[in-house]
Amino acid sequence: MDSSQVDAYLHRIGAARPQRPTGQALRELQLCHLRSVPFENLSIHLGEEIVPTEERLLAKVVGARRGGFCYELNGAFGALLTALGYEVELLAARVYGDEGRLGIPYDHLALRVRSAEGVSWLVDVGFGANSHRPLRYAERGEQADPAGVFQLVEAGPDAAGVRGDGPAGTGDLDVVRDGERQYRLEGRPRALGDFRAGVWWHSTSPLSHFTGSLVCSRATEDGGRITLSGRTLTTTAADGARETRELETDEEVLAVYRERFGIELSCVPTVRNRNPHD
Repeated sequence: MDSSQVDAYLHRIGAARPQRPTGQALRELQLCHLRSVPFENLSIHLGEEIVPTEERLLAKVVGARRGGFCYELNGAFGALLTALGYEVELLAARVYGDEGRLGIPYDHLALRVRSAEGVSWLVDVGFGANSHRPLRYAERGEQADPAGVFQLVEAGPDAAGVRGDGPAGTGDLDVVRDGERQYRLEGRPRALGDFRAGVWWHSTSPLSHFTGSLVCSRATEDGGRITLSGRTLTTTAADGARETRELETDEEVLAVYRERFGIELSCVPTVRNRNPHD
């Protein structure tokens, strides 16, 4: 990224350029990103190709003012952080599903970011309702966050008996939120192109929940969350109180995309695949 691209990205998320790549600046950047760039899978249902390259991700998130899912959001954010002077590594993860079973390899992309103080952080702006703040990567105790209590623990066997692949301190970690395992994180750094298979699977497989549903969601300025799932609009307050309503017309749906998520669409997306288990 050149300086003008960095400025455009910072403007996109409403953040000031940090003087130094510190942990505090990282916290502010992550929160700005979560509030400004929605987690969404609309491209899958609009027939738009998802290409995990820095150029294409920046064109979508910054140029087209869209959101994306994990590969896009964390891929783009990682490029911004690198340009701002952070040391960034892309990490692959497998998401926990039903009955504690892990998803496919390259199921998820997260970031390990080293700040100017020499501290490594787990940064994730692409996992829906995840932590609002970076998590200390080396910390194994509980870490309080507005989104819950998080913990990074050495990975044991999952429901299928799969274990982490390295010794304590160097292998896989389980990311736990409020006592529930969210995803298993590899310690080995990856390249953006390594995630092509995951992008393809989640964009095409009828077994992927992304092809079977529509979602657009972002954190709100008051600490809550707003989510549009198909035609169902859900607003969640910081205290957990929820308000849900059904949108009756296409005009209402398009207006919510435009006014609440900053996404201009010419037509309402429709689900590409129905879950074969429905």
